[in-house]
Amino acid sequence: MADVNDPRRVIAKRADTLAPAVPYVRGWAQAKRASDALAEQLHAAGLESDFLDLKADVSVFGDGLVCLGPIRPEAAQILADLIATGLAMEMAEGGTFTGEVNPPDAA
Repeated sequence: MADVNDPRRVIAKRADTLAPAVPYVRGWAQAKRASDALAEQLHAAGLESDFLDLKADVSVFGDGLVCLGPIRPEAAQILADLIATGLAMEMAEGGTFTGEVNPPDAA
């Protein structure tokens, strides 16, 4: 059962031991795609050396997790600034954030 303080189950324990009937592969594969996309963007921003422990993982519930690993405070600040800038640009263009990694092309 999920913790009431963690409705998205992102702080659940890692799946160190596997249980039958839990779709671990599906969750890990989703996390792998997301961590690869993030790694590509961090590389483009010149931050790949700050996120050496970036990896896909899976929780005991089979939920995919993207682990950033320990990072320098400066790297976290740069990442936060990049996110804020991207959101501000999207809002200035009149778009709304959809949460999609690769938004569909405009027609």
